[in-house]
Amino acid sequence: MREGSFILVLCLLAWFGFDLLEGQRDTARAERDAAQGEMSGLREAARISGEMLAERDAIDLQRTQELNHERAENDALRLDVDAGLKRLRVNATCSAPVSASTRAGGVADAATAELAADARPDYFTLVDQLALSKKMILGLQDHALRVCPRQPTLNP
Repeated sequence: MREGSFILVLCLLAWFGFDLLEGQRDTARAERDAAQGEMSGLREAARISGEMLAERDAIDLQRTQELNHERAENDALRLDVDAGLKRLRVNATCSAPVSASTRAGGVADAATAELAADARPDYFTLVDQLALSKKMILGLQDHALRVCPRQPTLNP
């Protein structure tokens, strides 16, 4: 009977041991499955982030090239104006003199109005700043339209 009790206790210990190991195995499997699911989500997020960064860099490169082109054209115009090859015209009109007495002090000829020499650098600075602002706005619009919609939503 003692031998039977010993075998029974041994079998119960083995059964509890196997039950404990089975529970640990199931817990390990569940943790493994959760880790694989998280890894898959992280890979997808990394892929999307990479695509978004590439899109952002493409937008930046395009707008920077366009800005550099516009600035080069502006610099060429500045050099031509300084060399006297081109003139900066102003869209202006001169009002007609009111009386004969003011006509003598009026405009001698009706030539096209032109920027004064000291105002030309300001003009070119404004053109550069306008080009920069325009490209920045277009770049932000491109980013908002092409990159932002691809951002995954976070679910808490």
